[in-house]
Amino acid sequence: MGFGSSALEEMVSAPSVIHTDVWRDCPFFLTGHTGFKGSWLSLLLHRLGARVHGYALDPTTTPDLFTQARVAQALVSDVRANLNDAAALRRALAAAQPRVVFHLAAQPLVRASYADPLGTWADNVMGTARVLDAVRQVPSVRAVVVITTDKVYENPEHNQPFAEGDPLGGHDPYSASKAACELAVSSWRRSFFTAPDAARIASARAGNVVGGGDWAADRLLPDCMRAFALGQAVTLRMGQAVRPWQHVLDPLLGYVQLAQSLLSADGAKYAQAYNFGPDPSGQATVGEVAATAAQQWNADVPGANARVTLGDAQGQPHEAGLLRLDSSRARQDLGWQPRWDLPATLRHTVAWYAQAHGGGDAAQITRQQIDAYLEAAQ
Repeated sequence: MGFGSSALEEMVSAPSVIHTDVWRDCPFFLTGHTGFKGSWLSLLLHRLGARVHGYALDPTTTPDLFTQARVAQALVSDVRANLNDAAALRRALAAAQPRVVFHLAAQPLVRASYADPLGTWADNVMGTARVLDAVRQVPSVRAVVVITTDKVYENPEHNQPFAEGDPLGGHDPYSASKAACELAVSSWRRSFFTAPDAARIASARAGNVVGGGDWAADRLLPDCMRAFALGQAVTLRMGQAVRPWQHVLDPLLGYVQLAQSLLSADGAKYAQAYNFGPDPSGQATVGEVAATAAQQWNADVPGANARVTLGDAQGQPHEAGLLRLDSSRARQDLGWQPRWDLPATLRHTVAWYAQAHGGGDAAQITRQQIDAYLEAAQ
């Protein structure tokens, strides 16, 4: 189908509904498509019928979901380059001629940011600025969603959920760099995208996402799955830390709903920041989530003896002990809501790893979970 503005805007007038006709053959440009979230998003968009152009570095973990789930088969183009290669970025964006840009590429780990703070800031801040500046040169782009994090807020750990208007901050280099990303988004939006026909730019802040195929270091569920698969106990650094846990597909569908709203007739009003966090029941301690994952692994894998022990957090880099999000704006403006609660999230996540561990086809497992999620969402 064509993408005339009036026809498209009429179709997306109800933001709470995912209009598959809108996304069929719609060109997307997705940075960070080789990562964990980027791989799931690439497959989700492909399932909705979109044409996905990817721009990222090679996968950084072994194994990696991009390879396991054969994500390359879902792409129109697969460019491997650094965000800070401005010429390569401009060429790839111009070649793709996308209607929507999802910017996920980043250095995503708190502990890694302590080891390489300058690299983290270069990737997360200047990389974002280069994407936004490249968009200025491609008139086909109508909507941009920049993915940051729930850690952009100045966090005094006061036991109150953070709303989008709360002060930005960040103790560690990762959090601070992502807060700076939000400032860059706001600055570019107000400086260069104010014309009525300009692309509309929003940012999305999600909490701790989990799901099959995350193999990153220093993340709870990947650490658990690696240990359980080896028959070892997992040792927790901060067992009492509270996090807003959600399945990766929950915020990803929110990003799609946000992009759809940005394309609507009154899309300019959605060009702002949105939190995508779980229901209050999705907030749990690291220890509770690890214990539930161990129980689920033991149920899914015959003869398994998964177990959890507590370690010593002394001498470890600072990490927030309490973090919660208020997602009222996304619920009210976009009609978004989480579809899988915490028990369902952990059940699907552990099942992915258990089935893959048992020799299952990771690509088939991932696509089946996307279909199950979309059925629940509709």
